[in-house]
Amino acid sequence: MGEQADDAPLLFWAEGPGISLPEEAPREAGWGGPSAGKAAWKGSPGSAPGEAASAEQVEQDQIVAVFVVTFDSRTGNMVEWCLPQDIDLEGVEFKSMASGSHKIQSDFIYFRKGLCFGLACFANMPVESELERGARMKSVGILSPSYTLLYRYMHFLENQVRHQLEMPGHYSHLEAFYDDKKGVLPAGTPASQQPIHWLPSIHRYMYPEMKITHPAGCMSQFIKFFGEQILTLWKFALLRKRILIFSPPPVGVVCYRVYCCCCLANVSLPGIGGTVPESKPFFYVNVADIEMLETEVSYVACTTEKIFEEKRDLYDVYVDNQNVKTHHEHLQPLLKINSADKEKYRRLNDQRQMLMYSQEVDGDCSSCEEDLFILFFMEQNNRIFQTLMEVSASQDKTLTADHARGMGLDPQGDRSFLMDLLEVYGIDVMLVIDNPCCT
Repeated sequence: MGEQADDAPLLFWAEGPGISLPEEAPREAGWGGPSAGKAAWKGSPGSAPGEAASAEQVEQDQIVAVFVVTFDSRTGNMVEWCLPQDIDLEGVEFKSMASGSHKIQSDFIYFRKGLCFGLACFANMPVESELERGARMKSVGILSPSYTLLYRYMHFLENQVRHQLEMPGHYSHLEAFYDDKKGVLPAGTPASQQPIHWLPSIHRYMYPEMKITHPAGCMSQFIKFFGEQILTLWKFALLRKRILIFSPPPVGVVCYRVYCCCCLANVSLPGIGGTVPESKPFFYVNVADIEMLETEVSYVACTTEKIFEEKRDLYDVYVDNQNVKTHHEHLQPLLKINSADKEKYRRLNDQRQMLMYSQEVDGDCSSCEEDLFILFFMEQNNRIFQTLMEVSASQDKTLTADHARGMGLDPQGDRSFLMDLLEVYGIDVMLVIDNPCCT
C-alpha cells in the first residue's frame, strides 16, 4: 500500500441520526461487508459521480462557527474574523495554529473546544513584507458539536486558507458558507448537558450501511509506525489512561494516531464500560489546554509542545514519536512486550497479508484494512470481557492461568494488566495466577 498523504480527510462517511439497526449482521461479507457509499454534501470537492447518501443517512450540518486566525508579528496568534461574531473562541487562535507551524508550509489540525470539535487548515506563504517578516501565516477553521462531519469541509478549508493568504480580508465565501451550513444547537438545553458526539456507535463498524471508512492507509501507517508497541497502547487505551502523543509539526497525521489509538479500545458487548470514562480523542492540545486537562481522567491527545513532558500530573502515558513511556511505577510492567503480545501482532499481520492477497488476486474489495484493524481489537476486547463476566458470574469467581491464555493474554506477563482491568471496570473475580505452577 502506498504512503498516504497527510491531507487525507479523517473520515469519509458519517451516519446521521434515525437509522435503525438491521436484524442481523452480514457476516458473509467478511470483516466490514460491502463498502458503503460515501456521503457527499452538495458541491463537495472530490466526490465521485454517484457518491451520495439519502438525506436521512447523512449527518445534519451543525457548523456553529467559522473563523480565520492569523499570526501577527507584533501580537502573535489572533482571531481576525469569525461568524457568529459573539461566539466564544478563546484559545482557538492557538489550537488552530500549532506551535512550530512557522517551520512548515501547510497542515491541518483537529482539536476540541469546550463542547465542540474543530478542524482548521493552516498555510504559510512567503511575502515581500518587512511588517510580516517575510511570511504570512493563517488558518481557516470551523467548529461543530460532532467531529464526524468535519471531514466534509477539508478541501473547502484548504482552498479558503490559500484565498485568505492571497486576498486578506475577503470573507464573502466564508460568510456564504456559514449561512448555508450553520447549525443551531438544541434550544433550552444547558451547555453542560449538551452531548458531545465524537465516536459513533460501534455498530457502525459492524454494518456496512453505517460504517465509517478511515482515510486509506491511516491504520496501516499506525501499525507500521508503532509496530508491536500498538499492543502496549492497546492496553493503556483499554484501561482508559491519559495518553499524550508528542510530535513536531505537521500535526495532521498525528491527529490520525490519536484517532487510531482510541479505536483500540472498542467493545461491543452490552453492559461493559458503563461506569468507566469513554476513550475519547482530544486531538491537538497546547499550553492553553492545561487547565482543562487537569480535570480529565481519560483522554488521548497530541501536542507539538515539548514542555508537556515535564507536566507529569497531566498524563499517564507519554508517547514521544515511537517511544512509549510512563512515569507511574505500577504501569511500568505494561511497557514490556510479552509472548502473547507478539502472537497477537503476528496474527494481525497474517490477517493483513491475507486481506491484501485476496484484494490483489481475487479482486475482493468488500473489506478493507481499516475494518480488519478495528474488528481485530474489538473481537480481542470482547473475548477478554466475555471471559471475565462469565467468571464473575460463576460460583467460585476464580480466574486461572487457563482463562488468561483463553483470552489471548500471558498469565504472568499480563497479570498487572489484568489486575488494573478488573479494578477499572469493577469486575469481581479472584486472580490465582501468582504461583508459577499454575502457568
